[in-house]
Amino acid sequence: MTATQSNAPAWLLLTDGTLFKGKSFGAKGTAGGEICFNTGMTGYQEVFTDPSYTGQVLIMNNAYVGNYGVKEGDVESDSIKIAGLICKNISHRYSRMVANDSLEDYCIKNNLVAIYDVDTRSLVQHIRSKGAMNCIISTELMDERSLETALAKVPDMAGLELSSQVSTKEPYTVGDSKAAIRIAVMDFGVKINILNCMVERGAYVKVFPAKTGIDELKAFEPNGYFISNGPGDPASMDYAVKTVKAILAEGKPFFGICLGHQLLARANDIRTFKMHHGHRGLNHPVKNLITGKSEITTQNHGFGVDPEAVKNCADVEITHVNLNDGSIEGIRMKNKPAFSVQYHPEATPGPHDSRYLFDDFIRLIENIADYSSPGL
Repeated sequence: MTATQSNAPAWLLLTDGTLFKGKSFGAKGTAGGEICFNTGMTGYQEVFTDPSYTGQVLIMNNAYVGNYGVKEGDVESDSIKIAGLICKNISHRYSRMVANDSLEDYCIKNNLVAIYDVDTRSLVQHIRSKGAMNCIISTELMDERSLETALAKVPDMAGLELSSQVSTKEPYTVGDSKAAIRIAVMDFGVKINILNCMVERGAYVKVFPAKTGIDELKAFEPNGYFISNGPGDPASMDYAVKTVKAILAEGKPFFGICLGHQLLARANDIRTFKMHHGHRGLNHPVKNLITGKSEITTQNHGFGVDPEAVKNCADVEITHVNLNDGSIEGIRMKNKPAFSVQYHPEATPGPHDSRYLFDDFIRLIENIADYSSPGL
């Protein structure tokens, strides 16, 4: 398959009836999911392979995508996880000498249906106004009635449990088994570079499937617990909330990212909610309320933690807020060594402003005997 196939027509239909006609540049077929957009100008390969995007059709805001090709190793999982891709322009030629493939061939090899030559600026403005909704891309259904029929079969993200689908099926380890620090990771869709950030700080990490029980986690004899990012609605994950409560009862250091942040909230009876259109990109400003400093963060989430519910919870306090819309970006427990953030401090792609949080987690594990509250 070659780039010459990119002249084939493709259609995009949204739930509200909005229709765009463009051209195909990935696999042939039909794909649907919840439409969302990413504001980053680079890092598309890492974004496409982020398990948190499972079930979503992604708009890349940048005007040109694919200009530096794709490279083995620039991934966050073993395959592309987005359900479909929407772009304004794609680049058939790429500039990186170390690249292994073009973006189009990469999409074809990963069976990703994609459309380009779409007015993505207009499309993003539409979503920002109307909110997230389902959509469908097709290179084979060329009339609205057929598209509507296929679109009706796409499940809504609200109430959808996806993490157990992307989680590892068997436990595995990363790092030096002789390391002094042992961290148990609950995999709800963990990114490779989150694990790397802990291993680089001297930890031996064991990654467990999403539905692992507390007894198996304890058998690893971890010094701390990490709850990962992942796709889907946290309100549909009672099994995970039960596990998080059991982990918290252990009283050991606890760190959660993104979905892990939402699960920590729900374990404290704090509700989560579906956001209007979510936060996705690598340029979101966040303020650390403990230090007073701001940081530019990488984000990918369509659900959030209810701020009023946090304020009414005596055991939890807000540590970070989004400077664009005031939404909650971090919390910590007052009576346990547990904290979490909504954004992605590993930042692949993105700036490394927030990687100090991994240092804080390791420091908390090392100093647990003297714990009073996390030094965020």
